[in-house]
Amino acid sequence: MVGAVSCHAPPAEEYGGVMVKNRLKLVIRDPGDLPVEDLEALLREHFDVTVLGPEDAPAGNGDTSAVVISAGDVNGVSSGDAGALLDAIGEGVCLADTQGRAIWCNNWFATLSRSVRADLSVFCRETSRWFESNKSDRPRRFELNDRGAERIYDIEMSPVPVEKGEEARMALVVRDVTDARRHRQKLEALERAGTELIKLEREQLREMNMIERLALLERKIIKFAHDLLRFDNFTIWLKDEKSGRLECVMSRGLPAEIRGLQLHAEQENNGICGWVALHGRSYICNDTENDRLFLPGMANARSSLTVPLRLLDQVIGVMDIESAEPNAFSDQDRQFAELFARHVALALHMLDALVVERSATNQSACDRVEGELSGPLDDIIAETDAAIREVRAGDDDPEMIRHLTRIRDDVDAIRTRMRNVAAGPQTLLGIDRAMAVRERDPVLSGRRVLVADDEQKIRRVLGDVLRHRGCEVSVCADGGKAIEELERVARGELAPFDLIISDIKMPDRNGYEVFSAARKAMAEVPVILMTGFGYDPHHSIVRASQEGLRAVLFKPFQIERMVDEVRKALAETQQPDA
Repeated sequence: MVGAVSCHAPPAEEYGGVMVKNRLKLVIRDPGDLPVEDLEALLREHFDVTVLGPEDAPAGNGDTSAVVISAGDVNGVSSGDAGALLDAIGEGVCLADTQGRAIWCNNWFATLSRSVRADLSVFCRETSRWFESNKSDRPRRFELNDRGAERIYDIEMSPVPVEKGEEARMALVVRDVTDARRHRQKLEALERAGTELIKLEREQLREMNMIERLALLERKIIKFAHDLLRFDNFTIWLKDEKSGRLECVMSRGLPAEIRGLQLHAEQENNGICGWVALHGRSYICNDTENDRLFLPGMANARSSLTVPLRLLDQVIGVMDIESAEPNAFSDQDRQFAELFARHVALALHMLDALVVERSATNQSACDRVEGELSGPLDDIIAETDAAIREVRAGDDDPEMIRHLTRIRDDVDAIRTRMRNVAAGPQTLLGIDRAMAVRERDPVLSGRRVLVADDEQKIRRVLGDVLRHRGCEVSVCADGGKAIEELERVARGELAPFDLIISDIKMPDRNGYEVFSAARKAMAEVPVILMTGFGYDPHHSIVRASQEGLRAVLFKPFQIERMVDEVRKALAETQQPDA
């Protein structure tokens, strides 16, 4: 009979950031009545095996994990199963003949389904023939799928050394690798999802603007978060580099009020999102009722998982996932979420970089065109001036002079428009024609409009054009002043506005903040946002579009396009009482 005395498991060690378990050390005490060779052959693939004879020193030291001894050698220990130790290793072990019939197996192996054991018998017969024909004793490995139980097994078969004339035997080791395989498959799926997030087809780039591309990215993120991670209630917050403020750019399954939370990357009073954004470390909240950092998000949320959005060594935001169940998130969920968050961060960064690059390219192209045309335009003006002087020196024909002067004015207009286009987001197009219109528009007449832009020329032009058409215009030099005006409306100190026009990128406040303040003061007021070449560093457009944004204008835009959008917005709202 054989018994086992279990000592201890060896500590795990860290290699390259991964915890790796050391091999178990096993001592076999042989009093002369154990099948030592069979046991050693069966166990050596999994343990560092040492065999001690009757005359050797006692077994067991600080490095030994377990000892196999004869049950008759141990005082006070009852006879145990010969596989007591092998039952404890969490793997199936079997000693079989060449026909696949089990001579001995541990309890783990015995619990395998009948179909799996039948397949193992077939493998055993085929493998024994292979060992015999190839004169090899190296272990062979197979993979077996138990579709009925949805389990995956790793099979290792080895020939057992026997004396000449003895019947050949096979050692089988069966490991359940289902969890490990599913873990690897999920990692591979997340990698494929990451590639899909940053994939931008040429046709998509040509046909989509910044808003449409970001909306497409949001749909992909929501799909992969649900399909791969089963995350259905989450928000993505981006951190403003200057202020440290966290701004909600995407939300799924959580109330709209979440977007209005004022969060910063700070330790106190900013919830778990603020803590993670500050420290750059993930945080699992197992019970929201007993975690002082948690701020209410989803109704009845009982647990949450928050991971940083990292771009290289920089934290650019956080992803916060919530569940109605306590203890809903495991450490494995954290690992998967961190990997997914890295892909999300890279995709968001690439979209921003693409817009910045396109803006620079457009402006550079305009500069080159202006440079190429500058010489010919100068020549036309010089020739026109010379012709005017000749006419005045000769017949002094007034009609000819008017004709030449008109040519010169047209060239000046071309030069001005070229400069306006080259100026990009710092200017507007069609200013002269728009400023020449002084007729009151019945749709615009008497309507109150708030304009916010940090570019003096743009806000002046917009204000003048709208006033000429009959609007009452309040002009603000930055987002902060615009929000102050809207708060005065909310308090009843100012008459309500009929329309808000705001730039997205201003030094103090962004377009979404102005939009949000407008909606708080006047729930149904239409809002038009403006941005240069689609640049939207705070993703204000996507956030506002989800909440009813009226229109977006991409600078440099034609003034008449702005007037058309204003007219459409005001035509859909009720004319205020006189």
